Amino acid sequence: MKIAIAIIIVMFLPMFTNFVSAAPAQTLPKGYLSWKKSERKVVTDKNSLFYGIHYIYADKKAQSGYLAGNRFAEGSRIVIEFFNIKENPAVDGPKNMIVMMKKDKRQAATGGWLFAGFGADGKPSGLDPVTTCFGCHQKDAAQRDFVISTKKDFKNF
Repeated sequence: MKIAIAIIIVMFLPMFTNFVSAAPAQTLPKGYLSWKKSERKVVTDKNSLFYGIHYIYADKKAQSGYLAGNRFAEGSRIVIEFFNIKENPAVDGPKNMIVMMKKDKRQAATGGWLFAGFGADGKPSGLDPVTTCFGCHQKDAAQRDFVISTKKDFKNF
């Protein structure tokens, strides 16, 4: 019996491995720096999760979502770059992280949004989107499609 189970595992393991490795790892969208960019936002409260300087980038679908009162279409993408605050808050410090939201109806646990975090180098950070991101989005922006920012964060919108 143990030999039969071992044979079955050996036979199906390659298929399972291929299935798992086929799941796409999240990557930052190419060219996001050319998307609509928000005004510079500085949060000096060291107790805030958003402490630091950040810029928001919205692709065309996300721009339309902001203009529609934070009602975003499937596939909308928003990228936020976070920078440290130096001694002079008027100067951006080094980049410390990047986060991405992508409207994806399959992500029921996070309000229909895929959240992904990246280090300053653009490599996945492995953050848990449900515990790290969605709690605040649910609390602060449930009535705005779980997006904390609004069109007011952008100039010339």
